[in-house]
Amino acid sequence: MTNPPPNAPARLAPAGLMFLAITSVGWGFNWPVTKYLVSELPVLTMRGATGVIGAALLAAFALAMGQSLRVERHLWPRLMLAAVLNVTGWMVLMGLALLWLPASEAALIAYTMPVWASLLAWPVLGERPTLLRSFALVMAFAGLAVIMGGNGFSASAAKLPGILMALTGAVGFALGTVLAKKLPLQLPPIPAAAWQIGLGCLPVAVAGLLIETTHIEKVSQLGWWLLSYSILIQFCIAYVSWFAALARLPASVAAIGTMAVPVIGVVASAMALHEPLGLTQIAALVFTLAGVVLATRS
Repeated sequence: MTNPPPNAPARLAPAGLMFLAITSVGWGFNWPVTKYLVSELPVLTMRGATGVIGAALLAAFALAMGQSLRVERHLWPRLMLAAVLNVTGWMVLMGLALLWLPASEAALIAYTMPVWASLLAWPVLGERPTLLRSFALVMAFAGLAVIMGGNGFSASAAKLPGILMALTGAVGFALGTVLAKKLPLQLPPIPAAAWQIGLGCLPVAVAGLLIETTHIEKVSQLGWWLLSYSILIQFCIAYVSWFAALARLPASVAAIGTMAVPVIGVVASAMALHEPLGLTQIAALVFTLAGVVLATRS
């Protein structure tokens, strides 16, 4: 059996593509799930508590796999910064954004992250923006313009707080992603995720318990099932699958593969929550995905 030539393109691992598909489906369906849950539970309590429980399950999984949860002292500042940008800000801002936005629109804005990451790489990593990155920014703003103008000025003004929150959350997550390249955590993926999710969600849960009123007895049976989905699928299975995909696929392939998340989020929200899925939503989806493609290929 002969080896392939050195310049032959590497074949994508089928297992990696399978894990990537699991991640995209798990995260995509979580948008309408979260939108429904914020109608039954206060945002901070729901987002924080599910994250803390999910982090505990991830930590238990890491220990069961024989991985250490120990963090070197010099890594704690990096870990805390990553937790704030990638988890705390994301959980709070995206959860609050769903109070003003349909799940489909929040998902589209959230997944402009690669565009902002490609731009933030210039001041943080010294990677000058390319022509493709500039077009990516134009496409991202076109998608936002379609979302804001789709239902008239009055509707756009009513949605503005949600748009700003979702956009801030996306930029914050992008900054966390770029800083992770400059200040790597040097931890195994699953313990790193467990620590970030746990540290990021704990203050959110505490704040929710202090300032919000939660009526657990009013949560419907469907709500309990969806809470289980959010904990087990979003935080555990999807995250573990994501790291498994990253271990088997090129980073660029994995990044482009996550573009399925907003597509699934938009379609699932239309089907489950009866959110509109017309020319406006499709146009916003096309512009957003075009921007992400250009950003990931630049």
